[in-house]
Amino acid sequence: MEEINKNLKEYIEKNVLPQYDTNNVGGHGKEHIETVINRSFEIVNEFHLDVNKDMVYTIAAFHDIGYRENPDQHEEVSSEKFKQDKEMEKFFNVEERNIIAEAIVDHRASLEYEARSIYGKIVSSADRETSVENMLTRSILYQADKHKAENPSLGQVIEYSYKKLSSKYGKGGYAKMYYPDEKYKNYLNKMQELLENKEKFIEAEMDLAKRLGRV
Repeated sequence: MEEINKNLKEYIEKNVLPQYDTNNVGGHGKEHIETVINRSFEIVNEFHLDVNKDMVYTIAAFHDIGYRENPDQHEEVSSEKFKQDKEMEKFFNVEERNIIAEAIVDHRASLEYEARSIYGKIVSSADRETSVENMLTRSILYQADKHKAENPSLGQVIEYSYKKLSSKYGKGGYAKMYYPDEKYKNYLNKMQELLENKEKFIEAEMDLAKRLGRV
């Protein structure tokens, strides 16, 4: 894992990442965080970005930590949880901690909202899925959980999923990608092809639902 401060890495692996074990709603668990960490460094290396790698690592590690507490406002909650972690004062100065906290909020950058620093742009880009199957799986689980009070049918869950993914990844969608590498561009092309054929989208989600035991 890159040139990360050994003590910082040990602290996060022991005290931060385990918190995601109970955070896996719609794909916001530990596996997702590890993917975002790895993707962050793929982007840093491919685009030759001059950044503090300890900061990149920490932002990726904390960016969804508040999800289980407040999914709709988890960016701000995650940022606050970072700021409340006094251990971080050992590794970063005040300015660096402010940038990290800001970037954690900015990980959900969209067409209407720009990330305010290169660090926010990195985590926002790294947070973009690069596997169609993973995205469909995350989406169906997320929508089922979000609308559980309605006791929706599988068809309704898939419709919610289709609308959300169309608005996010369809042509002109709001998902913001600052560093579109080949992995992401290939994903986006495949996702948009699927979204343009709703019958195929429904078929793909139904197949995943069966594998997830939702049928």
